[in-house]
Amino acid sequence: MVSYKSYRTAESVSPKHPDKLCDQISDAILDAHLAVDPNARVAVETCGGHGEVFVTGEITSLAQDVDTRAIVHRIAGDDMKVMQNIVRQSPEIAQGVDTGGAGDQGIMIGYACDETPEMLPLEAVLSRRLNKYIFAEHAYDGKTQVTVFNAEDVGVNRESPRYVSSIVASFQNVARDELERLVRSFIESENLKPVPGKTEIELHLNPAGDWSQGGFEADTGLTGRKLIVDNYGPRIPIGGGCFSGKDPSKVDRSAAYMARRIAVDYLKKRQAKEVFVRLAYAIGYSEPLEQTVIVDGKPEQIEGYDLTPQGIIRYLDLKRPIYEVTARYGHFGEGFGWDR
Repeated sequence: MVSYKSYRTAESVSPKHPDKLCDQISDAILDAHLAVDPNARVAVETCGGHGEVFVTGEITSLAQDVDTRAIVHRIAGDDMKVMQNIVRQSPEIAQGVDTGGAGDQGIMIGYACDETPEMLPLEAVLSRRLNKYIFAEHAYDGKTQVTVFNAEDVGVNRESPRYVSSIVASFQNVARDELERLVRSFIESENLKPVPGKTEIELHLNPAGDWSQGGFEADTGLTGRKLIVDNYGPRIPIGGGCFSGKDPSKVDRSAAYMARRIAVDYLKKRQAKEVFVRLAYAIGYSEPLEQTVIVDGKPEQIEGYDLTPQGIIRYLDLKRPIYEVTARYGHFGEGFGWDR
């Protein structure tokens, strides 16, 4: 009998999805400040939809001429009405960060596995690859979802047959026939196999019908609402805080990146199958309250890394305008500095 854990599902959304538009706007604003002031403190949230975009948050920066409206128009279109409410960072938060402490409390999860070259879960990788595959020809709002099947129910790796139970794809301005052509081409290019005992992978393509309204025209978006897509897919727990719009003094971003780097290092060094990392911080305090790595199910204390916020920022060189691109398809497995 096949057990429940044999099926694993993950989704991906295109860069034109409303939530991803908001993530990119927030990170583009961050990049604009870091390009002028590497020590800028930025925490920016974006909400958009139906012709309007609202940007709010806290910024303390030497950059005085960042054109928020121009950033919004570049990413979301010239016809968007832009409202903004930006204030300086709270001095009560700043007093803890100025001395090298964490910008907030939080728990950060890092992960790496040997299932794919990206060192990510297979279902997350396939859903992202499919999304990119369709978006390369039709750069619109869209979502993909892939359910993989582990035939032996003993874990998968890069050499295992890649069985897929079902694929879901919904894309704006892409007729179902064209979507089917692309999905079947993707299946062939990735050498995906149907579940044993079945002759076809189950396809759900524009299952609610073809659609032409997308992005901010059809729906609203919000920074940080695609946390599972930004991380490792639903199989892996996440710590909580979103990444986009936050400068690296916020450990829910920088320490999450460091946790991924540690997980990748341990995976390679130990030739492991799966590595989890847990880091925890208190606001205003520099040292982590927890620094655990779990290598193939065996926990131990992390050693050999400076895990203070400033140590992480230096090690990963995070005071640079590098963040807008991270908001497109996910923060891990995309070849960033913390992925290798």
